[in-house]
Amino acid sequence: MGDVLHGMPAVAALRAALPQAHIAWAVEPRWAPLLVDAHGTSALVDAVHLVEAKMWSQRPFSLATMRSVRALRQALRREQYDIAIDLQGTLRSAVIARMSGARQVIGSAYPREGPARLLYTTRVAVEARHVVDQAAELVSAAVDVPLHAVAARLPVDAAAEGWCDALLSDAATPVVVLAPTAGWGAKAWPAERYGDLARGLYAHGCRVLVNASPHGPDPIADRVLAASGETAVRAACTLPQLIALLRRASLVIAGDTGPLHLAAALNVPVVALFGPTDPVRNGPYDASAAVLRHPVSRTDHHRHAMPDAGLQAITTAEVLHAAVDLLKVQRSREGQAY
Repeated sequence: MGDVLHGMPAVAALRAALPQAHIAWAVEPRWAPLLVDAHGTSALVDAVHLVEAKMWSQRPFSLATMRSVRALRQALRREQYDIAIDLQGTLRSAVIARMSGARQVIGSAYPREGPARLLYTTRVAVEARHVVDQAAELVSAAVDVPLHAVAARLPVDAAAEGWCDALLSDAATPVVVLAPTAGWGAKAWPAERYGDLARGLYAHGCRVLVNASPHGPDPIADRVLAASGETAVRAACTLPQLIALLRRASLVIAGDTGPLHLAAALNVPVVALFGPTDPVRNGPYDASAAVLRHPVSRTDHHRHAMPDAGLQAITTAEVLHAAVDLLKVQRSREGQAY
C-alpha cells in the first residue's frame, strides 16, 4: 500500500501537467481501490492493469500463473505505451515495465533491488531524500517536464462511506485509529503497548478503534484489544472502508506501514513509530505528524523478524504524550477546548 501511495503525488502532478496523456497503473488487485472506485472511475488514471503478484509468488510454476502473466503482457502491449516508469524499483516491477513493450523504460539508477536497473533504458540518478519526491524526479525525467509532488485525491466509495457513517454514528469524541500491524517484525511496536495506549487515550476522552483484517482471524489486533481492557473496539475494514474511516479520524497511530501513509495522504494527523526504516525517506509526507524514533535504531531494510531494539525502546507514555499534543493542536484549530 505504501509504495502505491508514495507514487500517487507524482502521478497527480503528471496528470495536471499533461491532462491529455493516457496514464495507466499496473497494480496488485488488493491495492486497486487506492486508484479507482467501485465503478472503475478515477481522477488519477485512465486505466488499471491488475497484477496478480501474490498468486505468482505462491504458485510460481502453476498453469494459472503462466496464464496470468501472459494475459497481463497482452493487455499491456495492446495499449502500445510509449513510456513505462518503474516507481517501485524491484526486479518484479522492472520486469513488468519491460513487459509493456514501451520504447522507454525509466527507473532509478539505484533501485531498491539492484538487478532491476539492468532492465531500464533510462536510469535516473534521483537526488531527493523522500520517496515521494524521488517518484516525482523519475516522472519528471520520463516526460522531460519539471514536476513537483501534489496531493492526489483518493476515490470515494459510497458503500464504504455508509458503513463508516453507521460505525461512527454515536461518536461525539475524537476518533483515534490504531494500526498495529507491520510489513515485518522489526517494524512492529508491541501489541500490548498499543493496548496500554488505548487505555490512556480512552482516559483522555477518545474513542479508540483498532484496524483489523476483514479476512479471518487477526492475532495482533486480538492482542491489542485484550490488552486494552475493552477501551478499544475492533474495526475490521476492507481497503475502501479503511479510506472512509481514516477520513473521519482525528488521529492515526501506526508504524511505517500502509495505514500510516494512507492517513498522511488524507491529511489526517499521525503519530508515526519508526525503527529500522528512515523517516527522512519513508516518513509521513506533508502531514501533521509526530515522528518517534529512538537513537538506537539504525536504518536496515532487510525484513528481519525480530523486533527492532530502538522501536521497542519507545514507551507508551511517549506515544500518549505525542498523541495528546496533536489532538490539542487539532482541537484548537477547530476552536474547541481539549
